[in-house]
Formats: sequence, structure tokens, C-alpha cells
Amino acid sequence: MAVNISIPDYPLDDLLVVTATEQLRLLGDDLRGQLLELLLERAATVTELAAAVGRPKSTVAYHVNLLTEAGLLKVVRTRRVRAIEERFYGRVARTYYIGVLTNAEDQALVGSINALAEAAAESVPAQQADDLRCLLLHARIPRDEVRAFWAEVQELSRKFAQIPRSGDEVFGFAAGLYPTDAPTLPEPESSEPV
Repeated sequence: MAVNISIPDYPLDDLLVVTATEQLRLLGDDLRGQLLELLLERAATVTELAAAVGRPKSTVAYHVNLLTEAGLLKVVRTRRVRAIEERFYGRVARTYYIGVLTNAEDQALVGSINALAEAAAESVPAQQADDLRCLLLHARIPRDEVRAFWAEVQELSRKFAQIPRSGDEVFGFAAGLYPTDAPTLPEPESSEPV
């Protein structure tokens, strides 16, 4: 009998469009990014998060409070442990989408949040161990096709996030879709066969 386990183990929205400057600043921090990523597995307490990232509980509590106040995390359940109420935190949404930004300060901030650059750096040991799977393709396609394709990539990332957690290794999944100045063929001349 198959058991359907929802990942993570609490309800959350599929998408949160992030445009507020404070939220953008918070998402740009490596430690807060790790905490948000861990909470895609399941809800966790500050103590569990601190153990996972190898940082003091007070440091993690500070960052969790910032994320909660900014509306990026929420308390998803509590439990009584002796005389203390222990809080389990979860994400507000599975995907945080950086929305349209208009002022230069916000645009510069988001420019520093490059998940592909982070993934490239993180993947070096896997590449050296010949255990890296990656693709880089270029295609000249219309913007409407870009939007449709990216929606499919987002669906694939949701499927990746739903795979039940087990095993001893953590795998990263990175995806990017961006305009580039890769060369293209000129339009064929009218006398050439099509």
C-alpha cells in the first residue's frame, strides 16, 4: 500500500511574490536561505534548525524571528515540552518569486542573489568527484514560449521538492532561464531551400 506523504508536513501556499525591500534583503542572506531550504523538508523548531546548520540557537532564533516578522515564515504548530511551548516553523510558500522591481537599490540587491552562481560554487566538489549532472542549452525562442517553459520548470521543481526525504546525501537542483548574447544563425536567404 503506497503512503502519500506531503512534503513538507504542513500546509503552505504554492507561491509568494516578493517585492518588499525588507523581504528581499532577508532572502539575500546565506544562513536565512539555508533555513528556508530546510523548511521545505518539514516544519522544525529553532533547536532543530540550529543543529542542522551548526550555528548557535540564539543566532538561528534571531534570523527565524526576522523571517517571521517579514511574513516569510510562520508558526505552523506548537507542542508542550514540560512548561514550555515549543514552536515549529514553516515557510509561507513553497516558492518565493522575486517580483517586478522598480528602484535601483532593489534591482542591485536582487542582482546579488544569483542562485545559479551559488549552485555553481556548491557543485564544484560533485564535479571533481565526477558526480555532477547538468545541462546548458541555448535556444532562440519567443518570450511567450519562455513563460510557458518556465512554468513547466517550476512544476518540475515542485515535484523535486515533494520527493520523500531519506538517504544520507542532499542533492541540489538548480534551474535558470535568462537572455544571453549567444550567437544565432542569420535568417535564411529567400533562395535557400527551407
